[in-house]
Amino acid sequence: MQIEPASSADYSELITLWEASVRATHDFLAEEDLLMLKPLLFEQFFDAVALHVVRSPSGGALGFSGVAQGKLEMLFIAPQARGLGIGTALLDHARQAQGVTNVDVNEQNPAALAFYRQRGFEVVGRSPLDGLGKHYPLLHMALTRD
Repeated sequence: MQIEPASSADYSELITLWEASVRATHDFLAEEDLLMLKPLLFEQFFDAVALHVVRSPSGGALGFSGVAQGKLEMLFIAPQARGLGIGTALLDHARQAQGVTNVDVNEQNPAALAFYRQRGFEVVGRSPLDGLGKHYPLLHMALTRD
C-alpha cells in the first residue's frame, strides 16, 4: 500500500471522501454541524496538518490522514475501503514517519475508540466539548505501547 503526501490539488477529492466517511461512521453528528465543518476543512484544517493519502490502483483516494505536532488530527477512510487495512497503514505511517503519539476520538464513536485501543492507545483524558466548542465529547488518547 503506497502512502503519499497530499496537496491542495487533492482537497476537493478529500472533502468528498471525508463527507462519505463521516456520514458512514459519525451518526451522532448533526447535519448542520457536518455542513459547518466542510468549508473549515478547505479554509483552515487541511492547511494546518501534514496530509497523506492512500490511492486505489486507478488513482482515487481511499483514505487520508492529517498530522500536526505529534498528534493525529484526522484519519478518514472511504466507506467502500473500510476493513482493508488502510486505516492501520495510515496510522502506522503517522506513528513511524511523523512521530504520532496522541489522538482525540469522539466519545460517541466506539468503533474508532476500539480501533485505537487495539493499536496501543489508551484514554488519558476527556473533554466535554470538541475543539469547536460543540457538545461532542472528546476522549484524549496517548500511545502507551507498540
